[in-house]
Amino acid sequence: MSTAIEADTAQGDTATSEERIRLDHVSIRDFRNLERVDLDLPAEGAVIVGDNGHGKTNFLEAIYYLQILRSFRDARDQDLTRFDTAGFHVAARAHTPSAHDIAVGFDRATKRKKVSIDGGESRRLSDALGALPSVLFSPRDVELVSGSPAERRRYLDLVLALTDRRYLHALQHYRANLARRNAALRIAGKRASTYEEVAIWEPALAEHGSILIETRARWVDEHTAEFTRLAERIGEQGRAEMHYSSPFADAEARRDVLLAAFDEKRALDMRRGLTHVGPHRDDLEITLDRRDLRMFGSAGQQRSAAIALRMLEAATLREKAGAEPLLLLDDPFAELDIHRAGKILVMLEERGLGQTILVVPREADIPAGLMRLDRLTIQNGAIKPLLPPHILRTEA
Repeated sequence: MSTAIEADTAQGDTATSEERIRLDHVSIRDFRNLERVDLDLPAEGAVIVGDNGHGKTNFLEAIYYLQILRSFRDARDQDLTRFDTAGFHVAARAHTPSAHDIAVGFDRATKRKKVSIDGGESRRLSDALGALPSVLFSPRDVELVSGSPAERRRYLDLVLALTDRRYLHALQHYRANLARRNAALRIAGKRASTYEEVAIWEPALAEHGSILIETRARWVDEHTAEFTRLAERIGEQGRAEMHYSSPFADAEARRDVLLAAFDEKRALDMRRGLTHVGPHRDDLEITLDRRDLRMFGSAGQQRSAAIALRMLEAATLREKAGAEPLLLLDDPFAELDIHRAGKILVMLEERGLGQTILVVPREADIPAGLMRLDRLTIQNGAIKPLLPPHILRTEA
């Protein structure tokens, strides 16, 4: 049986190696409750079955860490390290779509993180951002729609930083200068300060902020029709739309307009110790029949819109990488009715389903379209084969 499956996997390798991001092997040490994991994965992917609290999501989090170099659950690196250990280490052998070895390690004592690609340490962490093109679908994605504007800004920042180096550079510089201006504003509230001590940071904020606004607005404009189509196919009866909300989105001399806005609000900012204008205050508005889905949408409508956003993320990564990204599915259909879940899976398959790692609490939760995937079980952080055994490699 293993021989036949291995043959099928090899044939799939040949057919899809240039079209898919493929995770061949992952090694995890002391990441949350995952003490030691060494796993070989078939080209199609695998399903991991296990009760809640045993490490299913931790496993996906470790893999996705190789993409975004931080926890998608906003945990600090020291909190990702297993209790009473010196640090964690995650490594992968992958085709992205060419073959690469990717590794990241964190030392608890020094709080230092090191990333290496093909054995060479990345001089800057940002150089390794997006090393393993992948998209994570999770029930918590509903917060993209139901949550605060910060959730949607973070979504835009992630998608664009992973696929546009100019945007990443602007984002890093904007955040750094915003922190410095806000620090100057807080000092101004405690003692007499001149406008110049605050204004000195504003030209850089205007320069980099205008790039963020321009890139976000363009991406939303280019993808809004597809967002509408995806939501309709998932099952929404009304017209779902997205719109980038910024007072500067349509400005022609955007940098100059933004610089003037900082100047206009400076006195207010100095009184309150906070920068009140800029792309860090913008929003991605999601509507259904022109009504704000955050305020008026049902839970099902919000989840459908969130999944459509993740599909757009996958499409953007695919365009950048030239290959189908790795799909990490954290029981994503748990909160959806069977009809919507089936439609979503069909839509993913139509695009050419990438290598898929699905985690679910029970085998009965595996969607019919993914029943073909090899199965593993996880208990107390230990991963073992359910069927078949050849995908788990035990090291001495």
